[in-house]
Amino acid sequence: MTNEDLAQSYLRKSMVRLDVLDLFFKKQDYSDVIREAQKIVELCLKGVLRYVGIELPKFHDVGFLLLEHHWRCKGIALRDIKKMADISKRLRKERELVFYGDIDFIPTDQSEVKAR
Repeated sequence: MTNEDLAQSYLRKSMVRLDVLDLFFKKQDYSDVIREAQKIVELCLKGVLRYVGIELPKFHDVGFLLLEHHWRCKGIALRDIKKMADISKRLRKERELVFYGDIDFIPTDQSEVKAR
């Protein structure tokens, strides 16, 4: 299996998760909307990194790696890479909160506005 094959696999998996994301949203399960959105972004970014030959780390937010290796991502504007990295970082932080909760935050009480 090549890097290109793996990259395509990551992108296919992210497309399937988009359908699941829609279901969670319709069911008003907003904490899982955020968790799945984070996973979709993670898979997409890891797919890009894999495609350009970057070895993937074993953590969720890889946006900074995309920024470090932006020169390898021909055809993707730097401003778009920066935006993807920002989204990845924000979703990783939000995912942690909705996954684990907090003393004053119940994940199932997540608002629709935040999920959008």
